[in-house]
Amino acid sequence: MKFTRLMISAAAMGFLVACSETPAPVDLAIENVTLVDAVNPTREGKTVLVNDGIIVEIIDSGTDFLAIEAIDATGKYLIPGLWDFHVHFTYDTRFTDAMGGLFLYHGVTNVRDTGGLLEDLLPVVEHLRAPQTVAPAIWFAGPLLDGGDVVYDGINLPGLGVANATPDEARTNIAAIHEAGASFLKIYEMVTPEVFEAIVDEAGQRGLPIDGHVPLSMRAREVASKVQSLEHLRNYELDCVSDPEALRATRRGELTNELGEPGSALRARLHRLQRIPAILDEDDTECLASTEALKSTISVPTLRLNSMRLNVPLLRDDFDAALELTPESVQTDWGNAKTQLLSIDRAIDTTFDEWSMRRTEELHAVGAPIAAGTDTPIGWSIPGYSLHTELEQFVDVGMTPKEALYTATVRPAEFFGLEGEMGELRVGFIADAVLLDANPLENIKHTRRVQGVLHRGTFLDRSDLDQLIDK
Repeated sequence: MKFTRLMISAAAMGFLVACSETPAPVDLAIENVTLVDAVNPTREGKTVLVNDGIIVEIIDSGTDFLAIEAIDATGKYLIPGLWDFHVHFTYDTRFTDAMGGLFLYHGVTNVRDTGGLLEDLLPVVEHLRAPQTVAPAIWFAGPLLDGGDVVYDGINLPGLGVANATPDEARTNIAAIHEAGASFLKIYEMVTPEVFEAIVDEAGQRGLPIDGHVPLSMRAREVASKVQSLEHLRNYELDCVSDPEALRATRRGELTNELGEPGSALRARLHRLQRIPAILDEDDTECLASTEALKSTISVPTLRLNSMRLNVPLLRDDFDAALELTPESVQTDWGNAKTQLLSIDRAIDTTFDEWSMRRTEELHAVGAPIAAGTDTPIGWSIPGYSLHTELEQFVDVGMTPKEALYTATVRPAEFFGLEGEMGELRVGFIADAVLLDANPLENIKHTRRVQGVLHRGTFLDRSDLDQLIDK
């Protein structure tokens, strides 16, 4: 599939540039391809010209052009590069070195790291962004901005968060995070309303988008308009009950943490105390008001994670083949987990899983913005592979394939204000794209049929992608 249509020597290239009647050749042409994105109509029989990492022209196939390299994509489909909008590079160090290659292998050209300590994450970011590294573009938040009690404290759970017991402490932490080059901020569940407001104010002054979980001390409807995205549908259910203020009062009492529980234990106990009862006590009027409020932010349901008791990742027909691409220690551990899972002989409570599917469907039905993220590598999530399963589940809850594609291309770009540069196949846009051998608008599963990846103007064919897998 990959071949050179026109190789020009340096001397000849200089001659072409010097000759006023002959244009200089572009870096790359992808010929005879069908263009598919979530905004424009399908465009058949096109040639895409790329120069300096930008799409510079889209012409009809058969039109003359000059290119240093050309790809014959007859019978194939080009889509924008995919995003995984929720990943953690430093959560499981067995994955850290392998994640970049796995993402590109599966057509993911951009990732948003939603939480990691700066001392762990910055070396990873530096490596991924090095000129010699072939890896997806990474956008990162730095540490989770948690409350005085930290859930991911590095003791009871992996270290991803930092304490923000007071507004001043939050502002100091944000200054350091911003100076380190973070792309956005991540608010976590244990913050107080006062700290939350300080983070929102400081982020606004610094021009940083905010991602987060709905803090347990607050309600989804009062948080949504102040942040740009929210994760996992987390604590949405607590805003849908017949008396949400009473439920919140109970949480706030527990959050004083008079017993000095670790943050992870306290949060888990509150979830056990209120999550399922809230789902069973859902009030239509209250939930409608919450849903309307959530239209003002992007929801990232991580549906593959939230519904994993219904749709067990380990039991998917294609999971074992994807697992073989991961580090050997992961293969062993997750293989053992599958064996243990198959041996369980008891009913599994899927109340939350079913609610997550329904809630995502409801949000989509009213036009609430949704983006695709997986929480890789948490919950048996394989980098790259699991993004495709997330898109499949979006279709399962009522999205068209085109709408699902939007969640992994345009919507993430909108979070960063980059929808004028990324997410579509358009002249002037960054040359990030995935070459498929089937049309994803006919079946969303076709997004996994990757034949090549165009990343920042460099084309990687199937053999190039195979070489990125480092087990």
